[in-house]
Amino acid sequence: MSQVKENDTVQVHYTGKLTDGQIFDSSLDRDPLEVTLGLGQLIPGFEHGLIDMKVNEKKTITINKEDAYGEIHDQLFQKVDRANLPQEIEPQVGMGLVSQNPDGTERQLRVSEVHDDHIVVDANHPLAGKDLVFDLELVAIK
Repeated sequence: MSQVKENDTVQVHYTGKLTDGQIFDSSLDRDPLEVTLGLGQLIPGFEHGLIDMKVNEKKTITINKEDAYGEIHDQLFQKVDRANLPQEIEPQVGMGLVSQNPDGTERQLRVSEVHDDHIVVDANHPLAGKDLVFDLELVAIK
């Protein structure tokens, strides 16, 4: 029976959890994730966890934050004057916002603090700074 190796295209079902058991994503209610390894489409720890798996094999892996979304970077927090926000927005901690970069691309932000005259937004990935646990089931090697 073949095993997953670098550059294989695989289909995998997964459930992603924080170390406290809180689920943040799962493919169980949809088609399995199909991805080609080695193209940088997955966080490194997830990809490494698939190597040497066999079809129908299940396992649980723990990924350190360094092999997931990295550390939280203080420079990705930014103060924004409330006057610069659209009038219809009433910011709340945890609210998602989208900012447009000068090149036209969009950046996902989260409100981390709300003050009378300004807010603080966080451009870190929501899972930055966290160790992650994934339950994996290899469905196919293509």
